Amino acid sequence: MLTNHNIVLTGASSGIGFEVLKLLAKGDGNVILAPSLNAVEKLTGFAENVIPMDVDLGSKEGVDAVFEKADEVFGGAKIDLFYANAGFPYYEPFEYTDWERIARIFNVNTVSPIYTYAKYREHLKGRSGKLAYTISAIGKMAMPGYALYSASKFGLQGFQEAIRLEKDKNLQLTCLYPVATDTNFFKVAADGLEFEKPFPVQKPETVARKMVAGIESGKKFVSPCALFDISKVLMGVCPPVRTVYWKLEKNKLTRFKKKLEELKK
Repeated sequence: MLTNHNIVLTGASSGIGFEVLKLLAKGDGNVILAPSLNAVEKLTGFAENVIPMDVDLGSKEGVDAVFEKADEVFGGAKIDLFYANAGFPYYEPFEYTDWERIARIFNVNTVSPIYTYAKYREHLKGRSGKLAYTISAIGKMAMPGYALYSASKFGLQGFQEAIRLEKDKNLQLTCLYPVATDTNFFKVAADGLEFEKPFPVQKPETVARKMVAGIESGKKFVSPCALFDISKVLMGVCPPVRTVYWKLEKNKLTRFKKKLEELKK
C-alpha cells in the first residue's frame, strides 16, 4: 500500500476513482486532493485526509486550479502521485452534428490528461513522481456505440505511447486498461437510459485494487481483466473472432437505437 504520499486523484467521487480513493485513504501519511465536478457534495466528511474540490477538469483553467490548490494543500511540497482518472463516455449512434458535444468529451478525456502531464512535469522540476492514467480497454479496441469515447481514449493511448519515448526518467507512468466496469459510468453514458453493457463486466473494487498495486510496484501497464488480454491475442491470430464479437455488440446498439426511436414517438 502506498504511504506518506501527497496525491491528486481526479474523478474520485464515483466509479473506479472512488474505489481507488478508499484504498489510498487507508495509507498512513497519505493526503489526497480529490477534484471533480461534484466532489464537495459527495466526499465532504469521507475521511480526514481527503480534501474534495469542485472543478471542471475539461478546461485549462480547471487543471491550473488543481495544481494551485495542491500547492496550498500540500504546503508547497511536491505531488508524489497524480492520478488523472476523470473521464466520461457517450453511448449512442453517432448520427448528429454538434461541435460542442464532441469537444466536451475530448477536452475531459484527452486534452486534460495531456495538459496534466505537461503541468506535472513542470511541477516536479526533476524530482521523482508518479503519473497515472485511466485509459480503458476501449483505447485499444473501438466499440460500436462508443465512437467518440473510443476516439478520445485512442488519443490518450497514442500520447502515452509517444511520451514514454521522451519522458524524463524521474517520472513513472502507469496506465490502466479496464474493460466495462459495473459503476454509474453506464448511467452517464446514455443520459440515464438503460442499455446493454459490453462483455465482459468487472467489479470496480477489483479494478481499483489491481491499479493501486500496479502503481505501487511501478508497472507501466495494468490490465485488470485477463480475458481481455487473452481475447486480444486470439483476435490477432483469428480475426473472425473479433468480427463475431463486434457483431454481437453492434446488435446491442441496434436494439438501443430502436429504444430511442420508441421514446420519440
